[in-house]
Amino acid sequence: MARELDSARRDLIVAAGAVALGIAATPLVAAEPKGRDDSDEGEHDAKEVLAVEDLMREHGVLRRALLVYSEASTRILSGNKDVPLDALARTAVLFRTFGEDYHERALEEQHVFVPLIKAGGTNGALAKTLTSQHQRGREITDYVTAVTKKGGSAADAAFAHTLASFVRMYEHHAAIEDTIIFPAWKRAISAEQYDELSDQFEDLEHKMFGKDGFEDALTRIASIEQAFGLSDLAAMTPPAPPRIA
Repeated sequence: MARELDSARRDLIVAAGAVALGIAATPLVAAEPKGRDDSDEGEHDAKEVLAVEDLMREHGVLRRALLVYSEASTRILSGNKDVPLDALARTAVLFRTFGEDYHERALEEQHVFVPLIKAGGTNGALAKTLTSQHQRGREITDYVTAVTKKGGSAADAAFAHTLASFVRMYEHHAAIEDTIIFPAWKRAISAEQYDELSDQFEDLEHKMFGKDGFEDALTRIASIEQAFGLSDLAAMTPPAPPRIA
């Protein structure tokens, strides 16, 4: 009881001293980090998709298209005739409209690569290489479109190897952008520029597709995966590795 009275007296003394100094007595707990005021210029809703996240989730769609190309290549080289060329043609269209015209030309080449190329150095050189790979990818998309239109024997081993080489290039291409280029770009511009470009990317998506381009792309790639029998994620789980004696 005496200890409780002593503790109470100490609390009263601390409170009285705080009032005398013109400050508020507060519990001694870890302060939570202060967030930006919602009225700050450039503030975005916590659930809003900003530029880098937008670019990376677009890569997710393109990687799913690469899986289709890889599957088609594997089937052709193994002699499997079950290659739905109409779905492969739709994959090329998706890569052209969503990947090349929008993601590459309108976003990366117009906004992301520019400050890095201007700054020079390793990242500037990478951005130039990525731009060249974009162009080669467009040539391959034209080729895929022509082959799927012709059909039949046009989908031969040379076609399969071209698909495989494109998958190899673009998988590494997208990974370099995700891990090096996008973080470097975000560091190279101001927070205000980043907020403005996040809004511009969203506006451009609506302007080019007339609706949510990402959701539309998801619907399209899901339909293609269904045609190739790739829609069941669980079915892609490999068997357990062999036991080592």
